[in-house]
Amino acid sequence: MNRIILGDCLDALNDVPERSVRLIYVDPPFNTGKVQKRDRIRTTADDTGGTRGGFAGKRYRVERVESGSYGDDFGTDYLDFLMPRLESGVRRLTPDGSLFVHLDWREVHYVKVALDHLLGRDRFMNEIVWAYDFGGRSPRRWPAKHDTIF
Repeated sequence: MNRIILGDCLDALNDVPERSVRLIYVDPPFNTGKVQKRDRIRTTADDTGGTRGGFAGKRYRVERVESGSYGDDFGTDYLDFLMPRLESGVRRLTPDGSLFVHLDWREVHYVKVALDHLLGRDRFMNEIVWAYDFGGRSPRRWPAKHDTIF
């Protein structure tokens, strides 16, 4: 109860009893075709040599920290990757449990149909559109400005 399990959910869910979870939120890779890596930093207070400003005029020294990465390229096998994880999660849901799946435009339509097959179309409750106005403004395509959560 009230724990966080770190690992691939397909493996981690083996430690979770069936029909014991009321909420599952899944934020899978989006199948971007790229290696995903985020820059991370560590800040240390340094009033004399700090290059970054902070609250109340404080200065901080910034150090880049190595972060993990993963290949976010499943090609046409995305559903083969995702659905076993969702199926395993659904088995852990209580009868009144809820499943939220966070996706972007690349796979959302395929996953919606696969969830309808898995759960039945009548179990679909709603679609949350997570709109945002940040990120790049590509000159080559219309920029994405929302994600979808089922």
